[in-house]
Amino acid sequence: MVNIYEAGPFEGRLEQWPVLAASGALEVRLAETEHEVEQAQRLRYQVFYEEMSAIPSPQMREARRDFDKYDDVCDHLLVVDRDTLGDDGQPLVVGTYRLTREHDAMRAGGFYTSSEYDLEPMLKGLPPETKSLELGRSCVLKSYRSHPGSMQLLWKGLMAYVARFDIDLMFGCASLPGTDVSAMALPLSYLHHFHAMPENLRVRARPELFVDMNRMAKDDIVARDGLRSLPPLLKGYVRAGCCIGEGAVIDRQFDTTDVFIYFPLSGIDARYKSRFGLTK
Repeated sequence: MVNIYEAGPFEGRLEQWPVLAASGALEVRLAETEHEVEQAQRLRYQVFYEEMSAIPSPQMREARRDFDKYDDVCDHLLVVDRDTLGDDGQPLVVGTYRLTREHDAMRAGGFYTSSEYDLEPMLKGLPPETKSLELGRSCVLKSYRSHPGSMQLLWKGLMAYVARFDIDLMFGCASLPGTDVSAMALPLSYLHHFHAMPENLRVRARPELFVDMNRMAKDDIVARDGLRSLPPLLKGYVRAGCCIGEGAVIDRQFDTTDVFIYFPLSGIDARYKSRFGLTK
C-alpha cells in the first residue's frame, strides 16, 4: 500500500488526513493500515462475488477477499459506519473506492485500465504536467445503498483527495451489469453518440477486446431515456460531465460490460463542484 504521508508537505503527519467528510454515523477517510485495506477487500468480495456474479480465484475464495497487485500501490478510500462493528470488532466499512496515481501505477507495471484500453492517445495527447488519477473498484454495501449519504460521502472524499494532490484528470472503467451487449443497445449507443471523448485524445478498447458501442442510430435515441438506462454510478459520472472512450469490453470474470470514462476536473458540472466543495 502506498504511504499517503510520503515525503513532501504531508510527511509523517497523520493529522493531515482527518475525517474527510461525515454524515451522521458515517464518515469517509483513507485506509491507514493493512487491516483497513483488507476490510475494503472483504467488502469488494461481498459485493462483486457474493451479491453479483464475479468469479473469484481459489485464493480469493479461501480468503473471502478481492485483491490484486494494484492494492499494494494504491490508496483506498473508505466509508465507515462508526455505530456498527464488523466481525473484527472494528467500525464497519460500507463503501470503498480504489485510487491510483500515475507514479504509483508505474510501480505495478502500468494502470489497471490498460489491460482493457489503449491509453496512449490520451496520455500522449495531454500536457506533460497533467496529474492523472485512476478510479476503480467502487462499491457500497447493499444495505447502505439507499442511505442518501453513502455515495455522496465517497464523492466528497474523492474530491478532497483530488484537491489534496492537485489532480487534473480522473479516468477508469465503469461497468454495466451483464455481458449481453445486444440487450445494452440503448445505454451503449447513448454513451457512444452523446458523450464521446474528444477525438484527439480518444481512448479505444484493445483490438482483441473491442465491442462496438454504436448499436442504434443517434436519431433513434431519446437522450433522457438513454441516461435513465445507465446504472447509478455511471449515470452519476455522466451527469457530472465525464466523457466515454470508444468501444466496450466484456469482463467475463466480473460478468460486466465495461466502458472507459474520461473525467477532466475542468469539465465537472458546476452543480457538482458546488455540492462537493471542489474549487479547481
